[in-house]
Amino acid sequence: MESWSSYGDSLQHSLAGLVATRRNGDVLSNDDGFAEWVGMTHATQSAGGFLYVIGNGGSAGMASHMAEDACKNGGLRALAFNDPSFLTAIANDQSFEEVFSTPLERLARAGDLLITISSSGNSPNIVRALDTAIRMGLKTVTLSGFAPQNRSRQLGDLNFYIPARRYGWVECSHQIVMHFWLDQYLNVHGTGAI
Repeated sequence: MESWSSYGDSLQHSLAGLVATRRNGDVLSNDDGFAEWVGMTHATQSAGGFLYVIGNGGSAGMASHMAEDACKNGGLRALAFNDPSFLTAIANDQSFEEVFSTPLERLARAGDLLITISSSGNSPNIVRALDTAIRMGLKTVTLSGFAPQNRSRQLGDLNFYIPARRYGWVECSHQIVMHFWLDQYLNVHGTGAI
């Protein structure tokens, strides 16, 4: 049985390994990556645009949580596409791969910001949403883990990669990354971290 200390050390190691990159593969310092993300967020907000946060399973719960925090605490126009009726209607009538791209096609506008959360970075519906966002002129930020060559990481304007292969470590790390981003946004453009 794994010890609590060992698990915590592994999670800390995963977080410490965070890598920020651009679509072309250029590596940024994590501080520069977060500063760029905060700038993208502010530009979207200043233009009256929306943030869309998407993920599957546990990442969907995180997407809802962070969209709500961004709206309530950050004063941002933020949505997560997690309505069960909407998801199941699109999955049933079109395909599960379209559950995020179809809402983007109907609601998003050029200059909006799509944030994707995917432990593997290879979920077909996430990849399809990124392709749609790029085609429509949205800015894109991805959070991923597992393999460093995952598809999401190749498609985001800005990418935050956790070098871990366990869901728990990747998901916990993504939650901390998301909270840090929003806290930094609030510190720079709001009333301070909440």
